[in-house]
Amino acid sequence: MLSLLLEQEILSFASTAGQLYYHPAGHVRLAWAPGRVPLDVVQAYYEKVLSTLLTTGARKILSDHGQRAPLLPAAQQWLTQNWIPRAMAQARTRHCAIVEGADPVHRLSTESVVTSAPKDFVFKRFGSAAGGEAWLTSLVL
Repeated sequence: MLSLLLEQEILSFASTAGQLYYHPAGHVRLAWAPGRVPLDVVQAYYEKVLSTLLTTGARKILSDHGQRAPLLPAAQQWLTQNWIPRAMAQARTRHCAIVEGADPVHRLSTESVVTSAPKDFVFKRFGSAAGGEAWLTSLVL
């Protein structure tokens, strides 16, 4: 089933941060590249995510962390205090499926974002993209 879902995706953007895909089922998928990403690159990537949410009408996010290094504290703060509130207000985004990264330190970084984000933004963690896809698809907005 996951391979069928991936076949339907449309590549929207690619950078050193990763690739961004739009899925006609109403979500975007962030496929993060391995390694540490500087703050300005993280910000540019997320701005493309917001732009894609707005232009497609998608309202859900699948963030596949894979081998990504933990976000820098400044990026975590920008994400929770700036980007997520704007995504909620502008694109009415409220749901993010997180496919956990392999690095345990990365999981701590993710936990920091989850606990610091606005309370109305719902995160759910998964061990595989298939689990995240199934959850996002089950949501009726």
